Amino acid sequence: MGREWFVSLIPLTLGMGFLAVGVVGLRHLSLLRRKGVTAVGRIVRHEAHKGSEGDTYYLPVAAWTSQDGKACEHRSRYGRGSVGSAFRVGATVTVRYDPENTRRFSIVGMDGRGLYLLFTTIGATFTLCTVTVLLVRLVTL
Repeated sequence: MGREWFVSLIPLTLGMGFLAVGVVGLRHLSLLRRKGVTAVGRIVRHEAHKGSEGDTYYLPVAAWTSQDGKACEHRSRYGRGSVGSAFRVGATVTVRYDPENTRRFSIVGMDGRGLYLLFTTIGATFTLCTVTVLLVRLVTL
């Protein structure tokens, strides 16, 4: 076993990390779809955050009334580089939330599903390819 075995741990670790983030995110969204409650809400403001490269991201803050009549207002975990017309201040949106903890919510259409699918795909590809290379290397030694 040489250095190549150690180096192969890099893409394997990256792949498993991406895969874990993607699967956990998709699972969270799946739980919200199955057990969550939908409500009509509106975007009340945007919170601007600077990214690591100096880019500004706008995270919408949604307000809605829960099933038990409680007023809820929470910031989305996902933002965009610009405020589109669908998520402008005052826009009506559909919110899916956990009735036991309203902080666990997503704005339909801005739930990060595409990003989680991308992470899952990248992670599965890295992991599968690295494991395949390691198995072939192990068999041919």
